[in-house]
Amino acid sequence: MQVVHSLEDASSAVSKRGPVFLAIGMFDGVHLGHQSVLNAARRSAQIDHGACIVLTFWPHPSRVFRPSDPTLMILKPDQKRRRLELAGVDVMLEIPFDQNFARQRAEDFLPWLKAGIPNLREIFVGENFRFGADRMGSVDLLIEQAKSLGLYIFSGNRVRESGEAISSTRIRKLITEGSISGANHLLGYPYCSEGEVVPGKQNGRKIGFPTLNVVWDPDLKPRYGVYCVEVSLQSDPREWRPAVANYGLRPTVGDLTEPLLEVHVLDGHPKMNTGDTIDVRWLNFVRPEMKFESFDQLKGQIAEDVSSAGAFFRQSPD
Repeated sequence: MQVVHSLEDASSAVSKRGPVFLAIGMFDGVHLGHQSVLNAARRSAQIDHGACIVLTFWPHPSRVFRPSDPTLMILKPDQKRRRLELAGVDVMLEIPFDQNFARQRAEDFLPWLKAGIPNLREIFVGENFRFGADRMGSVDLLIEQAKSLGLYIFSGNRVRESGEAISSTRIRKLITEGSISGANHLLGYPYCSEGEVVPGKQNGRKIGFPTLNVVWDPDLKPRYGVYCVEVSLQSDPREWRPAVANYGLRPTVGDLTEPLLEVHVLDGHPKMNTGDTIDVRWLNFVRPEMKFESFDQLKGQIAEDVSSAGAFFRQSPD
């Protein structure tokens, strides 16, 4: 998937690939709702031998309008790009969102797109899509303008689960509550983190549970606690190992001001070394972070956590 940052570059990237089918949105999480819109754009591009482009933005508009209280992102930019590539997107057009772009009138948005990408044929958005200055633009405006520009508009119905629309906001709430399995259900894939393995103080090894200490600084932080996870070397993602992870400040040790991700592999320490980048798939919440009176109590609780994680993996389908 090619990544570009202007309409001109996007048009150049697909100039010889037939008609363009453009999906628009922030796509944070690339969840099941987003995937329904992306799938529609990708299928149309395949049928008409064209190109599937995603128009998205960075940073999130909230960082422009309320920088002291921005919306926290589920995915880091690189993760989002990989998810869009997996969805079959040919080109990702990432427009810098700033005050100038925010002032664009809603009435000017569609003509701007058509002028920048002349072979644009169809636009794909969710039914709640808003755009333009003060979010004055709606799907109805797109449909009205599209007729005179020779364009088609696809407005996808919101995907629902348990009667409630799937949204990035809903998923963020689940992640911060520790409801990771619920978040995964709405994402359509396991919530993931990635980071470099760094040296630790060997406290886990001293009490019989060696861990991989992973540098990871997400925008949206999950609930502090213990999770069932799977881990893999990023350079060799074919093998996922069952593991238990602790994410938090280690209050029993009391030596952290920023949360740390520690991973204990259940079936023996893998060939993962300091400096390696690893991927971690979060599967199930075990318990919240706790402070213990002694290392013996901590050791006993970790043994219970490992046992709980082992039971989880034995019960889970392959």
